[in-house]
Amino acid sequence: MSERQLLVGPFNRVEGDLEIKLDIRDGQVAAAYANSPLFRGFEMMLPGKDPRDALTLTPRICGICSVSQSAAAAFALAEASGARMPAQGALAAAILHGVENMADHVTHFHLFFMPDFARPAYAGRAWHDRAVQRFTALQGSAARATAEARARLFHIAGTLGGKWPHTLAIQPGGVTRAPAAQDRVRMLATLRSFRRYLEDGLFGAPVEAFAALTTIAELEAWETGDAGLFMAISADLGLHLSGFGPRRYLSFGAYPLEGGRAMAPGLWDNGAVTPYDATQITEDLSHAWMLGDTAHPTQGQTLPDEDMRESAYSWCKAPRLGGRVTEVGALARQAIDGHPLAQALAAEGSTRARIAGRLLEIARLQLLLEDWARALDPDARFMGDQPTVKAGTGAGLVEAARGSLGHWLRIEGGRIASYQIVAPTTWNFSPRDATGTPGPVEMALVGAEVAEGEETPLSVQHIVRSFDPCMVCTVH
Repeated sequence: MSERQLLVGPFNRVEGDLEIKLDIRDGQVAAAYANSPLFRGFEMMLPGKDPRDALTLTPRICGICSVSQSAAAAFALAEASGARMPAQGALAAAILHGVENMADHVTHFHLFFMPDFARPAYAGRAWHDRAVQRFTALQGSAARATAEARARLFHIAGTLGGKWPHTLAIQPGGVTRAPAAQDRVRMLATLRSFRRYLEDGLFGAPVEAFAALTTIAELEAWETGDAGLFMAISADLGLHLSGFGPRRYLSFGAYPLEGGRAMAPGLWDNGAVTPYDATQITEDLSHAWMLGDTAHPTQGQTLPDEDMRESAYSWCKAPRLGGRVTEVGALARQAIDGHPLAQALAAEGSTRARIAGRLLEIARLQLLLEDWARALDPDARFMGDQPTVKAGTGAGLVEAARGSLGHWLRIEGGRIASYQIVAPTTWNFSPRDATGTPGPVEMALVGAEVAEGEETPLSVQHIVRSFDPCMVCTVH
């Protein structure tokens, strides 16, 4: 029996800093420990400030999901103050948020995840030459096409939000700019252009065809576009046989609209979807460099342990739902929303499942964005009243591209008394809890193959990247 330890990191093509310590036994990962090594402390900056300052500060947590942070802050303030968005304001906010999530998804697939398959280590595989041509970092044809399509898509963010990132367009009472009729026409034209990018490159077929897949057998038979190339690579490397997470998924429900959320909220556990109970969310601090007790975010604190006790190994807290490990992300959203293919993939819970879940969400989100843009009414109200709040509490629960994001706010004397955030990567890259149970990525890495002499194992990179970590959000 051979045993060794390996420290992998920092990872490239990951937002923020990430290190993972691996215990390797007989060529496989026996245990993994995920470390977020950079503490930032946004939750410590907010107490004492005007509640509206959260709309300015929290989007600065991250430069790639700032609209998600902005939306969560706006909804927390709306709940605390009693503000309500007009129907068209909620619709415009959903479009702005959906555009950012879509850009994150295609960036992750083409620029973060797939370039690993262009590495020389895979030379000789039947698909390798195509992967090199499409996905070589900074040079592949897919990389160039994605950068161009993403830039065009963000014209919508400019129209609705004034700028991206760090827009102040989403407010508790609606959005700050009512789009004119010509803006609606331009947005529809932009979405048509983005559809061509998806259909020419990513899917090689109409987005409706991919969204209509219902079984894993149908997915495995998909051959066109970059999605087809991914399926060929996945089959050859057995990506459906690695990266198994907890197979328990959470979604707060994406895109709040007047009639409810566009994608359903809930908890997927053992094949059944049930309502989730937000009061059952806790953050365990037993293996985090944090002081305090395990608590719900409304009672939680962010007190860094400057002594960095030896029993801890990350600045990341360990969120749990009902005391149990839970995975979040696009796969979770689609399974909880009831899509049959996503539910089959959720049961699989593999590296392949997470990527296929995001591809499915790309197709379905494109259709939603087109419908929402068509439904915009330039003559309607986009902003309602925004009451000043002196005391109150609120929670802003949204879905960022990487999964469930929550902001919990308490206001006293017209000032922020407490502000706690649980980000998607905090869920997925959490350390162990008090029972010793590993977080989702730590769990998924067990069993990954590590070749002799391999210092940055490809199998480990594929699994880690399938979660699309954003470490700057994790340690906010």
